[in-house]
Amino acid sequence: MNTVAIVGVGLIGGSFALALRKAGFQGKIIGVSSPATVQKALALGVIDQAMPLAEAAAAADLVYLSQPISQILGTIDVIDAHVCPGTLITDAGSTKAVICERAAAKIKRGRFVGGHPMAGKESRGVEEAEPDLFRGRPYVLTSGEPKLEAWIERIGARLVILEPVEHDEQVAFVSHLPQLVSTALASVICGGIHDADPAEVAGPAAIDMTRLATSPYIIWRDILETNATSIEVALDLLIMELERLRAELVNPKMALKFENAASAARSLRYFQR
Repeated sequence: MNTVAIVGVGLIGGSFALALRKAGFQGKIIGVSSPATVQKALALGVIDQAMPLAEAAAAADLVYLSQPISQILGTIDVIDAHVCPGTLITDAGSTKAVICERAAAKIKRGRFVGGHPMAGKESRGVEEAEPDLFRGRPYVLTSGEPKLEAWIERIGARLVILEPVEHDEQVAFVSHLPQLVSTALASVICGGIHDADPAEVAGPAAIDMTRLATSPYIIWRDILETNATSIEVALDLLIMELERLRAELVNPKMALKFENAASAARSLRYFQR
């Protein structure tokens, strides 16, 4: 792999570029983004050169689509005309079924493998990029691709292979549901106590649980639209569990619920060690 084109040089795309460099990539990294963004990326040393999409795609061995989902879909619609035969194209979109379906229909000259690094921040922009963003985090691919797998492992991520629909069902619970819970909790805390300012007594619990609520809607709009069915299933199950908790607040059975939840929480942390 000699040339990588990053389409969308923000937090994720910029971090992927920096991670490649730290892992030993010696080739050229091209950035495709707005003029202001690529100027920042050049100044920060994240990319080596800025190009329009068509030129970058024609020059690249790997094209990395790290835009919002709607923009990834738009790029997939046009990119195949510009890549050399056999060029590997992957993405970093937070949902996979819609993207992979579009790619199967539109990409014929290139080879598409869906991807999703389970990493990020509430803040956006290439200035927030960091080379270790993916280290120790799951990185999902929708099919095996040896060269891409090797680089994912070299940047320190933990490779997971999932079918697109399976991916969307799982991230609805571990990513999309936590965001909505945090959003709802922040709204309840700040709107549920009349004639009082709960921020005065907010401790780590409230701060930690509402961290995701600072994420901008522009990031989440496409995710909610393209994974609505799975998210609705997750929300239904959460609402049912909250109703059970409300019914058993003073029931001795609550102790068992806490024990089971603690065990589940520890299992979530197993792979983060």
